[in-house]
Amino acid sequence: MTPLRLVSNRPDPQPEKPSTHPCLEAFQGEFHYLVRSLRRLGVCAQDVEDLAHEVFLILYRTWDNYDPGRPLRAYLFGIAFRVAANHGRKRRRESPRAVADASDTGLRPDQALEAKQARALVLSALERIPLQRRAVLILHDIDELPMSEIASTLSIYRFTGYSRLRKARQEFAAAVVSLRGESEP
Repeated sequence: MTPLRLVSNRPDPQPEKPSTHPCLEAFQGEFHYLVRSLRRLGVCAQDVEDLAHEVFLILYRTWDNYDPGRPLRAYLFGIAFRVAANHGRKRRRESPRAVADASDTGLRPDQALEAKQARALVLSALERIPLQRRAVLILHDIDELPMSEIASTLSIYRFTGYSRLRKARQEFAAAVVSLRGESEP
């Protein structure tokens, strides 16, 4: 005798795929941009990843306030700017100014060394610019955002943004000249 089997015409239920929150997609797509932006804002290398996660926690909590008509990177930079500013204030209260990171990962070709030196020069020069002007310089000259978007992101007037940009460019140029003069024997 054969045992009875129940046969159903319904297909086997497929396991439900977990729905992905748009904030998680933003995290995955913009993490490297955010890390670069935090470094440009003067956050030291050992704190960058923690602050990037803090930015995304804030993004997750405020996701309902995000206007999809605005670029996500500008919105993220606005959050990162405020997180970096708060972090900088906290670090200044806790300990003396940190020394720039100088990590050596081994021998590299000459081009990689030159690129690393150029990045270090740019980061050092950016650190010499006050945060309010540095943010405008980064958003305009590096991230190539229009001034109207920068003004909206940083909650400033557009002409204030242009004024800060002009002053930041002058300070950046002076800092590069000064740093090159310091590094030459």
